[in-house]
Amino acid sequence: MRLVVRNMVCDRCRVAVARTLREAGMAVAHVELGEVELEREPTPAQLEAARALLKVEGFELVDSPEATMIARIKAAIVKMVHHNEAGAGRVKLSEHLSDALHHEYSGLTALFSQVEGITIEQYFLLQRIERVKELIKYDELTLSEIADRTGFSSVAHLSAQFKKLTGMTPSAFKAIGLGRTPLDQVGS
Repeated sequence: MRLVVRNMVCDRCRVAVARTLREAGMAVAHVELGEVELEREPTPAQLEAARALLKVEGFELVDSPEATMIARIKAAIVKMVHHNEAGAGRVKLSEHLSDALHHEYSGLTALFSQVEGITIEQYFLLQRIERVKELIKYDELTLSEIADRTGFSSVAHLSAQFKKLTGMTPSAFKAIGLGRTPLDQVGS
């Protein structure tokens, strides 16, 4: 059986969700961002215990088909942007999501826009900007390397998008030393 869990955005989240589900008495086979494969069907009592324990940890079991698909879209984008060292812009977003979720992109984007109030492309850009903020904070790469790694065509393109969404240039962001938005709150 497969469970969909909202707000899983990193490897620590995967560990926390697996631990929490085991505390609820579930046999966890495999955990990916946003999804958990169980070895066997959980009892209703186990599901309710898991729901309560996950909520305490900042996660949520997703029940409706629409919410499940939204959670899967977000998890696929987070994985693409934050866990892909080859760069977020190397593959077309529409192809990546269609392939990963086995649905037509037009249907995914219509559902996402209707439920979330922003487009998939806007959410993708917001996630990329959060990744840029993270890489700026590490202070290990040049802006040119950051632009390349996050799929922007140039430093000028990165800077324009960064300023449009944050109100400041990447250099000003670095100088001020601001933090970034938690990934589960991007687009909210």
